[in-house]
Amino acid sequence: MQYTAIFGGRNVGHVNVDIDGRKAKVDYDVKNNGRGPTMVETITFDADGLPVDWKISGTTTFGSKVDERFAQSGSRASWTDSTGPGKATPQQPAVYVAQSGSPWSSQIYARALLKRPGLSMPALPGGVLRLEKGATLTVQGEGGPREVTRYELSGIDTTPDTMLLDADGTLFATVSPNAIVVRKGYEGEEVRLRKLAADWVTERYVGIQREVAHQYGGPVRIRNVRVFDPATSALTGPVAVLVNGREIAAIEPADSPATPGETSIDGGGGTLVAGMYEMHAHVGQEGALLNLLAGVTTMRDMGNDNAVLDALVRRIDAGEIAGPHVVRSGFIEGRSPFSANNGFVVDSEEKAVDAVRWYAARGFWQVKVYNSMNPAWVPAVVAEAHRLGLRVAGHVPAFATADQMIEAGYDELTHINQFVLGWVIKPEEDTRTLFRLTALKRLPALDLNSAKVQHTIDLMAKGGKAIDPTLGIHEALTHNRDGQIPPGAVDYIDHLPVGTRRDAMKAWVDTSGKGDDQAYRAAFDKLIGVVRMLHERGVFIVFGTDTGGSFTYHRELELYQKAGMTAPEILKRATLDSARYLGEDQRLGSIAKGKLASFFLVPGDPTQDLKALKRIAMVVKDGVFYYPSEVYPKFGITPFVDPPKVTEAVKPAATAEAAPAAHTH
Repeated sequence: MQYTAIFGGRNVGHVNVDIDGRKAKVDYDVKNNGRGPTMVETITFDADGLPVDWKISGTTTFGSKVDERFAQSGSRASWTDSTGPGKATPQQPAVYVAQSGSPWSSQIYARALLKRPGLSMPALPGGVLRLEKGATLTVQGEGGPREVTRYELSGIDTTPDTMLLDADGTLFATVSPNAIVVRKGYEGEEVRLRKLAADWVTERYVGIQREVAHQYGGPVRIRNVRVFDPATSALTGPVAVLVNGREIAAIEPADSPATPGETSIDGGGGTLVAGMYEMHAHVGQEGALLNLLAGVTTMRDMGNDNAVLDALVRRIDAGEIAGPHVVRSGFIEGRSPFSANNGFVVDSEEKAVDAVRWYAARGFWQVKVYNSMNPAWVPAVVAEAHRLGLRVAGHVPAFATADQMIEAGYDELTHINQFVLGWVIKPEEDTRTLFRLTALKRLPALDLNSAKVQHTIDLMAKGGKAIDPTLGIHEALTHNRDGQIPPGAVDYIDHLPVGTRRDAMKAWVDTSGKGDDQAYRAAFDKLIGVVRMLHERGVFIVFGTDTGGSFTYHRELELYQKAGMTAPEILKRATLDSARYLGEDQRLGSIAKGKLASFFLVPGDPTQDLKALKRIAMVVKDGVFYYPSEVYPKFGITPFVDPPKVTEAVKPAATAEAAPAAHTH
């Protein structure tokens, strides 16, 4: 059985499966954007189709080595994955969930579940797998028309996986809005299946929105709170904040009397903070909701499938699904064997400039230049973007330097590794591959006071440029190790589903070489040092993750304390400063009368300890109220804090003239 992996309309790899009786061998290799997993699996099944021996070896997306093993004899099961060894003696049949399995793993789980009552069974190392049957559809391809049925597999990670199965339970495809793995010969169904996947995902999130979005239909008084004021970088005294419709109606003294028809929310002495800005996102529907629950009410999308993003933004703006405001960056990549397949992939300067015009005509805030762009085309891209009122951000294209991109007119540099690489690599070395990450091992030998380093920082400071360092992704790259809780995840990992916890405890890069472990750790210290220098020179730093945001966004903020920023400075940058940078500060960025009601409530004081941001009790976006404790269980996430007490106004009957009573909601 052969499958083709397709991302952004391009063939990016394969999953080939050879089956011989009760044995299967899987060859899995995908490469997109110069990176991707390469795995070989050998699996032996028992008479019921459950794996009793499963070996997986190869490398992950960023190059760390995989040597995963599972074996079962009778009722005894044992395994070794990146988290270490484990064993169990399940009292009833259970299916092992591979940590590094290929997409074909979905068939193994589905076939096991299809034989079970209720399409459910225990999983190893933990949790319960569930399968939910959907509609049947007809697909066309070289093998002729074929009927396949949609199934949703849940219980592994925060959201279900969608697959299509033949009538006999054989995997036909795994599908998502951005990518599919489909049986060879049926690649022509790619566009249709991705659209269907988007529709199916939307159904889930529309349903969640109906359940968890609270609109109270009258004024809402949030009592017993203090407000973070970016103008003073401090908290106010106790106040009451009133919301009416989409806007903040008033900020009143704490003892101000309520008016008839108000809903009352007891803030419990906590802190209200304006909605934060995640400035390096690649937005999908799951990320939109989880970021909102994390206090992020605006996300800057830095590269996406343009049609998928457009549909997502329309649904959020219409209130069909939950999500932050989205500020769009137009992705422009050069065509090469290493291209990232988002936005426009161009093969000439003329087409690159045309892409700028396309984005400008559709209201994008900026364009983003990527790795495979011919550096010689960048000045024309910048000139056209600036002529049309767009800013320009980006990676440093291969075989160019940060200095050249600054001089070409970039307004913002993306990723701190892109910024520093020119100091430690040779002009002919190719950064379109994982080398743009592994070359960081050279940083420890770099003198940050050297002329070449100071020259680039001078260019940034004197040119009024900004930088989007994405420190958290670099911490994960340099510090995550197999079997260890990542330093950035210690505060939330125990709240996550078992599959997500396992994946977090996996190294990103191969550190098996002599001295590599220490070199990567020291490289991150150097990156922090560079960011500190940039901050001290007045270079504007924006806070983005490139790792999905939500919990990793909170960690992103914490890391800037290592670069010399204080907690109040960081909160101001994440709110009002970012709103000003994007030209939105008249309506967003602070909690003030007449601004959009977009803010969140935490029990503690984040100006003293940013970890308070991890315990968000309530989020308001444009006057719609969300309580994370209601939503997290839908993702298999254990809530962090209880919601505030809400006393909702009772609407008077049509004939009643008296002021309404109230009841507790």
